[in-house]
Amino acid sequence: MVTGPALVIGESLVDVVRGAGAETDYPGGSAANVAVALARLGRPTWLATSFADDPYGTLLADHLAANDVYLAGDPGAVERSSSAVATLDPSGAASYAFDLDWRLNPVALPAGVEPLVVHACSIAAVLLPGCDDVLAEVTRLRDVAMVSYDVNLRPSISGTGPEVVDRIERLVALSDVVKASDEDLEGLRPGESLGDAAAGLLAMGPAAVVVTRGGDGVSLFTAAGRLDLPALRVEVADTIGAGDTFGAATLHALGERDLLGAGARSRLRALDDAGWRDVLGYAARAAAVTVSRPGADPPYARELV
Repeated sequence: MVTGPALVIGESLVDVVRGAGAETDYPGGSAANVAVALARLGRPTWLATSFADDPYGTLLADHLAANDVYLAGDPGAVERSSSAVATLDPSGAASYAFDLDWRLNPVALPAGVEPLVVHACSIAAVLLPGCDDVLAEVTRLRDVAMVSYDVNLRPSISGTGPEVVDRIERLVALSDVVKASDEDLEGLRPGESLGDAAAGLLAMGPAAVVVTRGGDGVSLFTAAGRLDLPALRVEVADTIGAGDTFGAATLHALGERDLLGAGARSRLRALDDAGWRDVLGYAARAAAVTVSRPGADPPYARELV
């Protein structure tokens, strides 16, 4: 096993969850969820993010510290911490209304810390002005790290115009593994079939495009073709953080196979269907734990043994 550092770049926010007549605040945000999930699985993890010195910011800072996620620089680039009101439907699926400001102070890692993987995701990858800094950091670190990108499109915040598509595609072209949901692909490439949309992203350069399809499972697209895996059946508390957990667990499982780092790119491209089944099966089990409990509460490594 190779347990090298991970750097996650993106938003932290508080999920204000409304359901069953109650309202509860949960620390979250796509990037923060990924960072916490990686740390709980045992990988040293740094997070480049932003939040303010306010009650939501305190909740976020305490949550990250309690989960051994290290801050990669000063998070105080914004005047107020971001939030998302998540309304649950009867199935536990969440819809979101955001109050978000995304900016990024310079990324700073301790001397001697060189990430094996850099993960970018969601709103932070497309929302100005911070998205330009995300792209610059991914570009800078690609020579030493494997690059992972989760599209996690939020049209209510970013829109879906040509400039947004261009920002997404620039990151896809830099990435080794791209994750998207079927809804992401529909928003990104309307009118195309799932297979055609995924193939279009794959043609930009990644070794793999992983498409989550909710209750229909997950589909993997590589140069070798398409691999479909069924969904795991689980009683759903809510879906908050499930995709983030899936992405983090995918990266951790690839790390267990020594497939992170720029030097592993050729071996990552050579990973066969049996290897990918193991990797994505592990990710699915991790995500199943998250959906079984409220909020973005990913599993610890001991829960997946």
